[in-house]
Amino acid sequence: MKLSFKRLGLAGGALIAAACATLAVPATAGADVHVVLPSQTDRLTMGDGTVVSVTRTGERAIINPSLGGTPLHRNAWVSGTYSVHTSKDAKKIKIQAGYVVGCQVNISGLTNSGNENGSVPSTGTPTGAVGGGATISVGPGQAVNYYINDVESADDCGNQKHSPKVTYKSTDHARLGYTNETMQISGCAGYAQARSMAVVYVITSNAEQVLTFYGKPFSLG
Repeated sequence: MKLSFKRLGLAGGALIAAACATLAVPATAGADVHVVLPSQTDRLTMGDGTVVSVTRTGERAIINPSLGGTPLHRNAWVSGTYSVHTSKDAKKIKIQAGYVVGCQVNISGLTNSGNENGSVPSTGTPTGAVGGGATISVGPGQAVNYYINDVESADDCGNQKHSPKVTYKSTDHARLGYTNETMQISGCAGYAQARSMAVVYVITSNAEQVLTFYGKPFSLG
C-alpha cells in the first residue's frame, strides 16, 4: 500500500505539473509586438537663411489585437520625442505630431518635404483623428491621419477651439514628447501600417517655412 501510494502521488504530481505547464503556455497569436524605430534628423534652410533641424528620438510602438479578438481591430501604444532647433530665434515654432495609418495601401512612399502636405498616398483619402485614445476608422485603400495633441484655446470671440498644433514662442528650440499614446484602429481586415509624422511650422521675422517629417513605416498586423 505504501509503495502504491507513492507511485500514485508521483503520477498525480506529474499530471498536475503537465496541466500547469499547459496552462502556462503563452498565447503567442495574441502576444504584444514591440517595435523600436530608428532616430532620424532632417534639416533645411529657410529663405532668410535660418537653418531648421528636426530630430525624432525614442520612437517605439507596442501593438496587440483588440480585446474583442476580431481581425478588424488593433490597438497600438506609441511613444516618441521631437526636437526642433533653429539657428536663430523664431517668432513661433509649431509642432503637429501624429501618425499616418494605412489599410492595404503603401505609405512607404511618403517622403520628408519642405511643404505642409508632403507626399500622400495616391490611393488613400487622409482624414483626421485626435489623440487621447481616439478610434481610427480606416478601410481598404485608405490612409488616415492620427494626431497626438488636442490643444484647447479661445478664439477672438471667446469660443473654444481645438488644434493638433503645439506652439512655442520667441525661441530657437522646441521639444515635444509623448509616451504610450493609445491608437485604436478599426475597420481594416487586411494589412495595416503606420508611420510617424510631424508637421513643423517655423515663423521668423522675415520668412515662414513648413516641414513635413516622416518616420519609418511599421506593421500593425
